[in-house]
Amino acid sequence: MNKQTWRTPVVILVAGSIVLTLAMGVRHTGGLFLQPMTADHGWSRETFSFAFALQNLIWGLGSPFAGALADRHGAGRTVLGAAALYVVGLVLMAYASSPLAFDISAGVLIGLGLSGTTFAVIMGVIGRHTTPERRSLALGIASAGGSFGQFAVLPVGQMLISTYGWQSALVLLACGVGLIAPLAYALADGHKPASGVGQSVAQALREARGEKSFHYLFWGYFVCGFQTAFIMLHLPSFLVDAGFSANIGMTAVALIGLFNIFGSFFFGWGGGRYSKKNLLALIYGLRAVAILVFLLLPLSTATIWVFAAAMGLLWLGTVPLTNGLIAQIFGLRYMSMLTGVVFLGHQLGAFLGIWLGGRVFDETGSYNIAWLIAIGLSVLAALCSWPIDEKPLVRQGALA
Repeated sequence: MNKQTWRTPVVILVAGSIVLTLAMGVRHTGGLFLQPMTADHGWSRETFSFAFALQNLIWGLGSPFAGALADRHGAGRTVLGAAALYVVGLVLMAYASSPLAFDISAGVLIGLGLSGTTFAVIMGVIGRHTTPERRSLALGIASAGGSFGQFAVLPVGQMLISTYGWQSALVLLACGVGLIAPLAYALADGHKPASGVGQSVAQALREARGEKSFHYLFWGYFVCGFQTAFIMLHLPSFLVDAGFSANIGMTAVALIGLFNIFGSFFFGWGGGRYSKKNLLALIYGLRAVAILVFLLLPLSTATIWVFAAAMGLLWLGTVPLTNGLIAQIFGLRYMSMLTGVVFLGHQLGAFLGIWLGGRVFDETGSYNIAWLIAIGLSVLAALCSWPIDEKPLVRQGALA
């Protein structure tokens, strides 16, 4: 028996999902540190927001390279190296005493860590080991892992901050990220070169650049990043500013993660049976409605819970659909790299959403303008989803 046969598609799916749970779970605790860290250091919200905006930008810029490394050398080494950067970034973030040190730790190092422990690498390895008819569902299950991390780790993060202070909480969260290292071993044989027409990295990039559908996916993901990053980081403070407790804000973000589990699974399942582009348009359209209703209704605990649940159902459902479309249209050979390029669009949006949220608040004393921009972008993303051509490219069809 081949000693590597234990690394079955199920094992790879489970290991990849747990990696996403840990990486995304810790990442989503960022908003919990905004108020205690800015209060202790005397920083503005824009200063704090810029570091996390930089984190998302570096995460996006690093994702195509992390994906290319995983495509060429396998996911295991990529995940292991990125996890080490993630741990170092969290520890240095705990002891950062200046905005520059905070930008380097929370922004650059954690951003690089996330690029190799999240969607570009993990979705690529899972996609390569899943049959076409089950791929969208498998990607949805992995996305649900990231959602579960948001739901499970946020209360832990809040508890650690309340019990030990924000500095010790960051060090303890770094220990949690360290658990990714042994999981990387299960992904060590994750590289499974796709058979079919030979193609270089440069040829794959030129091909994608020439397809309008790739651009539509890129800019749709840009909107997704703007909305999710803005809400993740600023919703807790938005609610505290409105007179609610920090626990209400934490619970709202955790509820997004809880309902995101169901949303990711549902849209992953639906992507295997219905038009993926139509489901993407539906998600973006419903997000616009959810945000608008949230702003129009009187703010209360009930409306907060309902909004969190609605956004959760629509949160990462874009991930299995977008990644599934990349595999479906362009094939599997360079799926991780192309996923990383599209994810760069997501992170450019995230950079803008996080930074602009802080800037808008500092300039106007409220987040209203940022919320309205999120609504307008959602409508544009829905319109961008309709023209996507879901048919496999003739040249790449053999790789799917």
